[in-house]
Amino acid sequence: MVNRVLVVDDEQTLAQNLQAYLQAQGLEVHLAHDGATGIEEAERQAPDVIVLDYRLPDMEGFQVLETVRRNRQCHFVLITAHPTAEVRERAAELGVTHVLFKPFPLMELARAVFDLMGIERQRRSTDQPAEGYVERRQNRNESFPLQLYDGSWVLADRRRNGGKPTEPDDEQLLTGE
Repeated sequence: MVNRVLVVDDEQTLAQNLQAYLQAQGLEVHLAHDGATGIEEAERQAPDVIVLDYRLPDMEGFQVLETVRRNRQCHFVLITAHPTAEVRERAAELGVTHVLFKPFPLMELARAVFDLMGIERQRRSTDQPAEGYVERRQNRNESFPLQLYDGSWVLADRRRNGGKPTEPDDEQLLTGE
């Protein structure tokens, strides 16, 4: 069985990085850089999961989601640099269970995709940065500014508690701060 992913993001370098990383995880990955092409590719490729940017040059990512869902059943991972309450609420209304706020670790995207496909993800040597894609970190030991906690992204201050992330309080979970 082919596990197929479609990445719809207008940032070409990011889309190519996501494609290279997910291909290294053993997935077949196709790209589209605008909503109209994303809709066409979804029909042509029949992906299991669509990784969808919220803001596209020709339409909102939610418009792509609604159009694709009229003709086919697949899962969605929403990625956005605009982590507003409105975006999170709309995603929840549309049944999107995985929302990643940019920048995010590539491994978190792989976890979300494998989770939606119902596949047990094997640890691979590709969990380390490899040729073909670039992590936003300077080195492997540097942490990302965001951490996935209980299904929501929150700021993680790793300077407290000896470098370990702290659990957010209820206010942080609601505001993302």
